[in-house]
Amino acid sequence: MRPRKLLLSSVLTVALTGTLGLASTGAAGAAGALGAADDPASTRDLPRRSAPALPAPERVGAPDAAALAEALTTKGPAASAPGQRVADGPLTGFEQRGGSDWTTLEEERRFLRQVDALSDKVSISLAGRTLEGRRLDLVQIGSGPRTQQQVAAGSSVLIACSQHGNEPAGREACLSMIRDLALDESPATKRLLENTTVLVVPTANPDGRAADTRGNSDGIDINRDHLALTTNEARAIAKIVRDYKPQVVHDAHEYGGARDVYDRDLIRLWPRNLNVDKDVRALAVSLADDYIDPAVQSEGYTTGEYGIFYGPDGSPIAQVAGDEDERIMRNTMGLKHSVGQLVESLVNDFDDDETETENKLRRVRTQTLSLMGTTALVLEKRDQLLSTTRAAAEDATAEGAAGDQPFFFAGADNDLPSSGSVDLSPPCAYTMTVDQLAQVRQTLTLHGVSFTRAGGVVTVSMAQPAQPLIPLLLDARANNELLAVTPVECG
Repeated sequence: MRPRKLLLSSVLTVALTGTLGLASTGAAGAAGALGAADDPASTRDLPRRSAPALPAPERVGAPDAAALAEALTTKGPAASAPGQRVADGPLTGFEQRGGSDWTTLEEERRFLRQVDALSDKVSISLAGRTLEGRRLDLVQIGSGPRTQQQVAAGSSVLIACSQHGNEPAGREACLSMIRDLALDESPATKRLLENTTVLVVPTANPDGRAADTRGNSDGIDINRDHLALTTNEARAIAKIVRDYKPQVVHDAHEYGGARDVYDRDLIRLWPRNLNVDKDVRALAVSLADDYIDPAVQSEGYTTGEYGIFYGPDGSPIAQVAGDEDERIMRNTMGLKHSVGQLVESLVNDFDDDETETENKLRRVRTQTLSLMGTTALVLEKRDQLLSTTRAAAEDATAEGAAGDQPFFFAGADNDLPSSGSVDLSPPCAYTMTVDQLAQVRQTLTLHGVSFTRAGGVVTVSMAQPAQPLIPLLLDARANNELLAVTPVECG
């Protein structure tokens, strides 16, 4: 069995200077821009990882609306990054209006149809419908037609946009990225799409977007439903993850900060849950520190860790969010062996002089740059992503069969659990009645949890890739279990 210990991913300066368009700075300049190259490995040892001190924000100044609008519609990502802006491609409603107002759902449908008609790299399928009947679209982008089975067997990345309907900036970046990847013929984009499928849910909460609300039409927070899967929206995402098996899941959100202590232009966070494979987590930390941060900082924007307040010298002074909650997408994806990443752009005004349009354009630009960072990781570490996520699934199966590794019902990579929250000899299976199965069958199936029936007894073995999720779904000690059933000791 491969030991599940955290490994630091080195800073790959040459790759980043190419894919992030920092070539003009040279290798030394790019390494300086990263700012994390000399971060000692000892600061990342698990199970505890404190938030690193980050430089105090030194923005280059808020770009005016004209400059940002020009970048949005003519410049796009850096010249050597995947998805260069295509001059004659269709525009989103947001782009047509120079960033003054968001793209409507009707404009989104028209835009996606236009992109689909112009490119043989794109296919659009129906992933589900909301309670109000709106489409949950899945956009698939690759060098040629690929079946679901082919995508699942290869390299893929999933981007979920605006799970919270009143956080629209990520959605705008996602729509523009769909077009730019579909129509761009640059070498970087060709390299990405030849071997990787990009999956995008451009509006993960259409009812919430229509109403400009955080929750869906039932008022449910979708990003607290990735375990129970009570909503159509969360079920659609779970089915995509189960069927396509993306190695990376990028989750785009926005946040309202607090001036001076919680006001970075973009913040990000990896899966903190301690049941996540540590090598998967290491890649997610690297995605944040070594790819997203330099991409966003390359244009003078500031970055930080989600949920962390920073003092004047950049040192962390408080944590207000960002725990191990298994219901949250970044954690759920990590438990499913994907490199999950939450990104959030700052809704607050840059300063008292920032106009409403400048505010929107800044938020979308930082989201776009974060997507560039994610595609850079996939370009550089495609093989490592595949091998690490597959090994994590194999290790989970072996650990589930042996029952010799601790299971955590609480605690995070920066928060040690109490002894009562750790099972040092976890069960090798759970059993339930047929009637109990009827209550949870759909959810288990969507999570990819397998089970067997013998007479009136249903057995869920821990010897399967879904091992990190099973006790969180079925054990009475879990914080958010669906149903408390009977654990079966090993041996």
